[in-house]
Amino acid sequence: MLTDIVDKVVWVTGASSGIGAAAAIALSQAGAKVILSGRREEKLHAIADNLKHETLVAPLDVSIAEAVTQVVDQIMTQYGRIDILVHSAGLNVTDRAWPKLSTADWQKVINVDLNGAFYCCHSVLPMMQNQQDGLIINISSWAGRYVSRVSGGAYSAAKHALNAMTESINQEYCADGIRACAICPGEVATEILDARPVPVSTEDRSRMVQAEDLGDLILHVCRTPAHVCLNEITISPTWNRGYIGR
Repeated sequence: MLTDIVDKVVWVTGASSGIGAAAAIALSQAGAKVILSGRREEKLHAIADNLKHETLVAPLDVSIAEAVTQVVDQIMTQYGRIDILVHSAGLNVTDRAWPKLSTADWQKVINVDLNGAFYCCHSVLPMMQNQQDGLIINISSWAGRYVSRVSGGAYSAAKHALNAMTESINQEYCADGIRACAICPGEVATEILDARPVPVSTEDRSRMVQAEDLGDLILHVCRTPAHVCLNEITISPTWNRGYIGR
């Protein structure tokens, strides 16, 4: 039986667009108090203006550990708890093949996609342990399950590590009532496609998983009862370009 999340305090990173924005909208519509974090403050406010339930905008670059701590302190000051973390912040670079991948771009991907996830999870776990309750949802990738030349070495490495990190949380904190889920989407029609070395057509984007589909899935995970842990979920388009050689 699914539970409701009315008045649950949910922190969403990467909330200025794509999967994070879709998750924030779905969770707010279900009655959660949503904290929106991301680097683009104007976009965060634009999303917040369209949410009907209580919302807090907390701009953040997740690759800066001290900034993550400051946002968590801000949330705790206002709400006194964090029930759910949806970590959706992530990026990729255009020059992602090994001959073109620079050290700076490698560090850029790892710092956001892996280190940023660690900083956010590490910051909320003590309070969740104190609450003896908590849910962490890390938005990973198909590239976290299957090494992909399309995604590139840095992104694939970061997402594989993110899946391992997520499961390590379950191993160490399950006795404290804490659950962690890695969601591994295949191609999703979001802004991250704009960084692809080969442009993706409008027609192909229309056949992909949409951000709203992920928003609905994230809401479902948030509504699972506390005794159920969805450790990892893989989701892909039915018309899967990888399967049909596109």
